Amino acid sequence: MLTRSRPRHRLTTAFAALALLTTGGALQASVGATSAHAATTYNILFDDGHAEEAGNADWIISTSKPDPLSEDSSPSSETDWTGALSSWGVALQKTGNYSMKTATSALTYGGSSTTDLSKFNALVLPEPNTLFTTAEKTAIMNFVKAGGGLFMISDHTGADRNNDGYDAVEIFNDLMTNNSVDSTDPFGFSVDTLDISSGYPAAISDSTDPVLHGSFGTVTKSLIADGTTATLKPADNSSVKGLLYRSGYSGNTGAFFATSTFGSGRVAFWGDTSPVDDGTGQSGNTLYDGWNDTGATNAPLALNATEWLAGASGSSGGGGGGGGGTCTAAQLLGNPGFESGNTTWTASSGVITNSSSEAARTGSYKAWLDGYGSAHTDTLSQSVTIPSGCSATLSFYLHVDTAETSTSTAYDKLTVTAGSTTLATYSNLNAASGYVLKSFDVSSLAGTTATIKFTGVEGSTLQTSFVLDDTALNVS
Repeated sequence: MLTRSRPRHRLTTAFAALALLTTGGALQASVGATSAHAATTYNILFDDGHAEEAGNADWIISTSKPDPLSEDSSPSSETDWTGALSSWGVALQKTGNYSMKTATSALTYGGSSTTDLSKFNALVLPEPNTLFTTAEKTAIMNFVKAGGGLFMISDHTGADRNNDGYDAVEIFNDLMTNNSVDSTDPFGFSVDTLDISSGYPAAISDSTDPVLHGSFGTVTKSLIADGTTATLKPADNSSVKGLLYRSGYSGNTGAFFATSTFGSGRVAFWGDTSPVDDGTGQSGNTLYDGWNDTGATNAPLALNATEWLAGASGSSGGGGGGGGGTCTAAQLLGNPGFESGNTTWTASSGVITNSSSEAARTGSYKAWLDGYGSAHTDTLSQSVTIPSGCSATLSFYLHVDTAETSTSTAYDKLTVTAGSTTLATYSNLNAASGYVLKSFDVSSLAGTTATIKFTGVEGSTLQTSFVLDDTALNVS
């Protein structure tokens, strides 16, 4: 990237000033002026790079990849997209709050591909049938640790559809026990090596749980049509929680659906793929309509869980969050993706810009701090009132671009603060080719009006650009 020029910076600011005049120049966020979900699009990635279509399986939302909208840009029924998971995808699409893609190649985190995990809020792994590589396991674990949601949908032991010696049970257990990030039972459960032929696991009684009682409906039962369960280990991760249990089981054994947290992220486990199978898909596959099974509530379970994993609803019991059902889920930052130009945020001249010299993660605008190659300080801030009784998470995507060559000295720095607390400091040493999701628990600020602030300080030579996009302050 070329060193940023000051004349271009001032020109961008002139247009931004005009935008302020036409909008009234609001500089402070109002909680009442921000809708709960309309300001945020939640990005969901469905994996199809690990033999999810092997044998009779058809675990895809659409045959159009990576973008299902290429098959039908405005689907209204499950058959408008082709795949056994099409009902799931279409239901999310119809809300207007979700954007979905399908990954067909190796999973990465922090890269520039259109299906890199850093571009998504949640990853769905619908019965993978090939092992994840070492690099993929690192990517998945770091994605969750940084605030991403992970949906692990297994099948029964022995369901090796491509005959490579591995089934989903073994693949998920390998992910959790053989990775470079945390192999010490990071999610607090293991997948059981069982083949349970049938059953209708029942939900626990918990009216505050957002997965069991989310915006898509109330969950009472699920379905087993050859599946397995999980064993919970709360001593290893106190946030793990069983939501639905096989008949005759409770506590730490026989959990058919479970949730947990890891780092700043969330995890869900489901012991069978039949519940999300809608009975439609590609010709030649053996399909089962569990999605519409009248003896279960599989659709609300899948959709509420997706909502929770993506950060669009509250925390699910255990050790995660402290909302306790008293907080209305919402995204509080105004102009979170900067697409309204220089409004709502208080920013140094030219920071909020649509300059083509640095690409936005989504849309056209982003916040670009520093990048001059000379001594310079840029700031970006917004004051937000966080309601009492809420858990709160600040997240944003950061791209660091630098001309510095040192691998040991931080010459240029970006400091992130919330109220009087310094959340993180980044520097030229954090340079990467794409945007990386950052997420922080700021629940301690509930009941206060706090200023979220980014301060970029650049040294006297060689530019470092700190580029921010798609910010959010989600409460639940």
